[in-house]
Amino acid sequence: MTKVAVVILNWNGEKLLDEFLSVVIANSQVEGVEIIVADNASTDASIQLLKAKYSSVCIIELDENYGFTGGYNRALKQVKAEYFILLNSDVAPGSNWLPPLIKEMDAYPKTAICVPKIKSYRQPTHFEYAGAAGGYIDKYGFPFCKGRIFNHIEEDKGQYNQSASIFWASGAALMIRSKLFFESGGLDEDFFAHMEEIDLCWRLKNQGWDVKYIAKSEVFHLGGATLDYQNPRKVYLNFRNNLFLLVKNLGKNKLLLKLAQRMIFDGIAAIKFLVSGELQSFMSVIKAHLSFYRQFGKMYRKRLAYLKQVKITRHNEIYAKSIVVQFFIKDKTKFNELEGLE
Repeated sequence: MTKVAVVILNWNGEKLLDEFLSVVIANSQVEGVEIIVADNASTDASIQLLKAKYSSVCIIELDENYGFTGGYNRALKQVKAEYFILLNSDVAPGSNWLPPLIKEMDAYPKTAICVPKIKSYRQPTHFEYAGAAGGYIDKYGFPFCKGRIFNHIEEDKGQYNQSASIFWASGAALMIRSKLFFESGGLDEDFFAHMEEIDLCWRLKNQGWDVKYIAKSEVFHLGGATLDYQNPRKVYLNFRNNLFLLVKNLGKNKLLLKLAQRMIFDGIAAIKFLVSGELQSFMSVIKAHLSFYRQFGKMYRKRLAYLKQVKITRHNEIYAKSIVVQFFIKDKTKFNELEGLE
């Protein structure tokens, strides 16, 4: 069995593969590491490029585009390794990115998932939106990161150079024990893409496992390569999947109140989009809620089945205040400025 399988999911990413894959290969020369590209039925020349230029890379060809969730679920069933790394095709790893991640997993058996520091490929002095220095959520389910709150991204000045337990790890560069990936049911395919990694981390944390940010490991993420962060499709998936996330994972006696509160926040966001002239984003929120209502029963059944298996406890990495109030009303734009941090 391979020690570490670095698995890159690709869909029509020929240009990204040609730009980033050579860096992945060069900086992953560690014993027991295999690099794999799982292709979601690309219609461009991705496969031809891999075969012609990157013959050392193993290729898994899927028969259709199953999205991020379905693509990884199907591809990883074909991979034999102790640890998986889910790596986006637009990530350039740093020269020493793998040893600190492997060391964490080998030394701490309770760590289910770990993630490197994620910085911007375009602006390497700064963190990157999708992960930064580790993910958190607030009491209403809004995700944010050390180094990135909503659209405010911090410069990396060493302020988050301490490894720590976090709430969620970015799917841009996520290491997980293969055994736990399969035992937990993998990624929820009803999410298709976006926030599925938060769902996975939350499920594992509810089962008593740790999720860690490893500061000595560093990668550089282009971000928004598949869908721009303001893309209406991305807005739709983020709003819908955030509601899915709450239904599946919130503790007993909290769900209805939290959902009602989130509906108010989402309504305010929709009005803000409308007033700002962002009609597509406004419609994306409406469509997200309609989709959520249609699938509520399905998600609730998943919740009931899940709650039979785990006892949900309080997690210190769930921020006890509202990140919306902190950011938009109290002007707290940096993680270290947030009130009530433990």
